[in-house]
Amino acid sequence: MVDVTKWPIFSLMGPQELASIRKACVFGSSANEAIYITNDDEVFVFGLNCSNCLGTGDSLSTIVPKKLDFLSGRKVVSLSYGSGPHILLATEDGELFAWGHNGYSQLGNGTTNQGVAPVLVSANLLNKKVTEVACGSHHSMALTDTGEVYAWGYNNCGQVGSGSTANQPTPRRVSSCLQNKVAVSIVCGQTSSLAVVDNGEVYGWGYNGNGQLGLGNNGNQVTPCRLVGLQGLCVQQIVSGYAHSMALTDEGLLYAWGANTYGQLGTGNKSNQLSPVQILTEKERIVEIAACHSTHTSAAKTQSGQVYMWGQCRGQSIVLPHLTHFACTDDVFACFATPSVMWRLLSVEHDDFLTVAQSLKKEFDNPETADLKFCVDGKYIYVHKAVLKIRCEHFRSMFQSHWNEDIKEVIEIDQFSYPVYRSFLEFLYTDNVELPPEDAIGLLDLATSYCENRLKRLCQHIIKRGITVENAFSLLSAAVRYDAEAYSLLLRMQ
Repeated sequence: MVDVTKWPIFSLMGPQELASIRKACVFGSSANEAIYITNDDEVFVFGLNCSNCLGTGDSLSTIVPKKLDFLSGRKVVSLSYGSGPHILLATEDGELFAWGHNGYSQLGNGTTNQGVAPVLVSANLLNKKVTEVACGSHHSMALTDTGEVYAWGYNNCGQVGSGSTANQPTPRRVSSCLQNKVAVSIVCGQTSSLAVVDNGEVYGWGYNGNGQLGLGNNGNQVTPCRLVGLQGLCVQQIVSGYAHSMALTDEGLLYAWGANTYGQLGTGNKSNQLSPVQILTEKERIVEIAACHSTHTSAAKTQSGQVYMWGQCRGQSIVLPHLTHFACTDDVFACFATPSVMWRLLSVEHDDFLTVAQSLKKEFDNPETADLKFCVDGKYIYVHKAVLKIRCEHFRSMFQSHWNEDIKEVIEIDQFSYPVYRSFLEFLYTDNVELPPEDAIGLLDLATSYCENRLKRLCQHIIKRGITVENAFSLLSAAVRYDAEAYSLLLRMQ
């Protein structure tokens, strides 16, 4: 579980309040504002309240979290913040709310009045379902469930993608070469915009003075342009820093381009790159990348869970990816970014990278993902047929020869007790057994029946290690009842 108290502002909260947090975001020019969503979908804010960015209806700072009643019960799916700051929030129902700084109409309501409280953004978005939001410095973007991209706000460099540099007071669909494309992801730099479409192509528009659009030049673009430097690659994730960008492909390859004053490209030098260059080439597959428009910091996580950081890290310029002790990219921004904001809406219940073994252990006895259940002593144990077939020859043979998967969904077990059979199934998921020696005798009998030799040795070890003067008689009695091999083992140990 991610620890939100790594961000200093959350150290103001007590244990009970912290335990209620499900999602959170720290933002602001000094990381002095925070918003969080509780387990029962209540939205709270606290902090400095620059430009009314807390949405509390007034301009007062607050060290005590305040609830935004207007958003109560709405499930938040996406949130982003600008430099003003201004806030965009999308709900599970596809509604889009905005508040905070509005000097450039980045709230999309047609005015430049500050947004002191959350307001529904409806102009040109009626009957549209917003699934993702992104904020630049003073411009905004929204992605709909049909793959349409809308943008509005400050447009001095073409970051709204409208074909001009006039500010856009209300959401406007970004068309041009995106007209017949289905976008699947959007991000913003300070004054630039990027989108990934469903075939893995990347398009960019807006400010390009440092090459952050990756087009091979440094000319601004007022309409979307395809990044030909990524041609032939299928991009799955994009992120933007203050003036640099990164892309992660479906093969786990990482590319970076744009500004490099602090080494944020990870190329080993501080030279800007006008086109994408591959980095971390000697490392294993990359599974996640991180950056945000408020910082010059970059991070990445590998398939085995290693987290690297580079760029501006607590004032230092790290020009090559540095291996950290962190478990997630979020911690990089908590401890080393300036300011120590969050690069995304953080899910506190989000599982950090899990190995295959950890994932299997997590899914044991999970009714939501299981496709088979055992009934033992009237209790159910939920499992996955594929795991059992892979891990146990007994089940592989049974499923292939005597099992009609479409008819029978429950297997009744009569000859073994619930704790014994549960421990057996759990062993197939975890390679581990934690049982008192009395139950280990029953498990030894089961392991013998199913020809699971490694489990037999493990049970024998548990019995040997657990026998005492006090329980010797009860173990012998259990051995007589369960298993001749266990009885012989115990007699040898007397």
